[in-house]
Amino acid sequence: MTRTLLAATDFSAPARHALERAAQLAQATPGARLTLAHIVSAGALDALRRLRPADADRMQATLLSHAEQQLADLAAKLAARHDCPIDTLVATGNPLNALAELADTRNADLLVMGARGAHFVRELLVGSTTERLLRKTRRPLLAVKQRAQAPYRRVLAPVDFSDHCAAAINAAHGWLPDAEFVLLHVFAVELESTFRLAGLDDDTIHAYRAQARDAAIAAMDGFVGKLNVPADHLTRQFVHGAATLRIVEHEQSLDADLIVMGKRGQSVMEELLLGSVTKYVLAHASCDVFIASHIQ
Repeated sequence: MTRTLLAATDFSAPARHALERAAQLAQATPGARLTLAHIVSAGALDALRRLRPADADRMQATLLSHAEQQLADLAAKLAARHDCPIDTLVATGNPLNALAELADTRNADLLVMGARGAHFVRELLVGSTTERLLRKTRRPLLAVKQRAQAPYRRVLAPVDFSDHCAAAINAAHGWLPDAEFVLLHVFAVELESTFRLAGLDDDTIHAYRAQARDAAIAAMDGFVGKLNVPADHLTRQFVHGAATLRIVEHEQSLDADLIVMGKRGQSVMEELLLGSVTKYVLAHASCDVFIASHIQ
């Protein structure tokens, strides 16, 4: 079975890390094929035509030729280190739309990108290209933050017991069959702050927390039945608190090298706002982040 990885690059250092990780995954996956893609911004080409109309065609041809050569050089370097088929593609257009369309055209099983690109300051203001692409595509996406050294071994999977979460874990396991998955459920007592303001004592609140934990343990038993991950590759952890903070804390304490997040299906609201927990983890986690949806 052929599996396709599409790795996008803007030739920045984070993108180079993403290409290396994509090649590593392709080599480890029988039948996998890697495509390296670079999108030349149509807006940049339009600016060339406005500023230098007489030279626009020549400059555009030179720009595309240089991009193709850079991409070919990167492919050759990766091929020298990794035993997997690699091809390249340079296209023009809006980078977000072009990448989403290219992923669909190529029927990509996994999109791989650097979590940050060349324009870091601008991305801090408007959101990273990776974050914005997540709103447009239903394809699994791997956001790479670290230099690819060893294969992923310890995977932290925050669990909310949804089908989206199960699908993300199963998708990640398909690429990482030997990795250990730590299932983390962060639970909270509904209205706990209100209870405290109303004067409930600590013992009563702790009893509510114990009930919430017991319910989470029971739900986890049912959730694990949805997973393809072998039982000896799974561990379970339960912790009380705010999901955003606890996930990042556990990434560090467990020394996880990948976080797997479930992404809910496409909707009008999702076009405007990526889920707050996923968005926080993308911004604040140190390790790479794999995101997938139940809807493909």
